[in-house]
Amino acid sequence: MTRVQMHFRLRKPLDEATMTRLSGEHTLYGIQQVKLNPALDGLMVEYDASRLRPAEVEAALAGAGISVEPR
Repeated sequence: MTRVQMHFRLRKPLDEATMTRLSGEHTLYGIQQVKLNPALDGLMVEYDASRLRPAEVEAALAGAGISVEPR
């Protein structure tokens, strides 16, 4: 397993429903951890690079309704 961290900037603040969806993102096979940064304007996603590619991580977040852009 190759763990990689990607950092994203949030395009809009997270609401309650989006926070709930975000908490479920780590259940996607290959995503190890998702953390909201202290300023609440970005995310760090740790994932298994042998299972996912960066575009797939970004697509998983978009599928959960979380609008991000890579930092």
